[in-house]
Amino acid sequence: MSIELMMKEFQDIAYNPNKQLADFKAQGKKVIGVLPYYAPEELVYAAGMVPMGMWGSNKKTISRAKEYCATFYCTIAQLALEMLLDGTMDQLDGLITPTICDTLRPMSQNFRVSIGDKIPTIFLAHPQNRFAPWGLQFCIDQYTNVRKMLDKISGREMTDEDIRNAIKVYNASRAARREFVKLASEHCDVVTPTLRSAVLKAGWFMLKDEYTAKLVALNEELKKLPVCDWKGVKVVTSGIICDNPKLLAIFEENNIAIAADDVAHETRSFRVDAAEDGDPMMALAKQFANIDYDVLLYDPASSSNRRGEFVADLVKESGAQGLILFMQQFCDPEEMEYPYLKKALDAAGIPHIKLGVDQQMRDFGQASTAIQAFADVL
Repeated sequence: MSIELMMKEFQDIAYNPNKQLADFKAQGKKVIGVLPYYAPEELVYAAGMVPMGMWGSNKKTISRAKEYCATFYCTIAQLALEMLLDGTMDQLDGLITPTICDTLRPMSQNFRVSIGDKIPTIFLAHPQNRFAPWGLQFCIDQYTNVRKMLDKISGREMTDEDIRNAIKVYNASRAARREFVKLASEHCDVVTPTLRSAVLKAGWFMLKDEYTAKLVALNEELKKLPVCDWKGVKVVTSGIICDNPKLLAIFEENNIAIAADDVAHETRSFRVDAAEDGDPMMALAKQFANIDYDVLLYDPASSSNRRGEFVADLVKESGAQGLILFMQQFCDPEEMEYPYLKKALDAAGIPHIKLGVDQQMRDFGQASTAIQAFADVL
């Protein structure tokens, strides 16, 4: 199969999650909706069910969710609730709702209240003091509660060996995605920003073993190509999510390629592997503890601006000329962090622009003008 057809397959899946959900249900599989961020999908897989990522939607309009949400809630959370209320996600067998930010914490209760008993809702509170033994134990306790509720939904009790096998599947998937990101930069004439996003996004809607098999095949074909001598601009993208095809098309119109990303929906979700031996619940807890340089997570050394320096180094090491930050509207952690991030980028001499975005955007005129001007400057 050609590279073009392989990426078209990923696009079809990324842009049609409803069809994926319907297909899984037609196969007799149980499907668990997984909201951001850092839910232990391995437990869903180990239970013999399908984890289905829920990161809002670029196609829907917020209507019914407004009855439950304050106007300053981010559109990712509101649109996830909208899909639960309008019937889009009625075929789900359960829902995992982490509470790692100030919007998701109260939203978790909105999910419970609004859909009632129709879809079992699994509450997940990660520890912010995640490094200490008691932080790890708290995380294990939370994951154990998720495990028990998934067992109840699946109708069978998952074993530790099931979880270890799931960790191996997910580690292989993370490795394949990290390799794809590198290859996408080397072959940015073939893997455009729109296609890059679609390939990574499809992973949220597929069983990871099936996704990884397709991605490994694509990676092997990309390796056969000569490294691209890119004449345009390369940037690093940062933010919570950047998956809107219309927005990414502006990159392509201005000859901008993505060298690397610091996006929660993309690379941040597969940076860290879990140990494949020993106690699998501790392995998952330590995997979460080892996640670093994330605006949503407590950094005990925050006074040293470690994350800002990490992002600046990422731009330099990737060969990019600048950074484009997609600031999710009403995202308090990102807004509060921005002065520190800007300080680090300025100190490193890295040009950047900040674009306010949300999933209700339909007019990209201002974004187009800003991106075009930035490309001209670079």
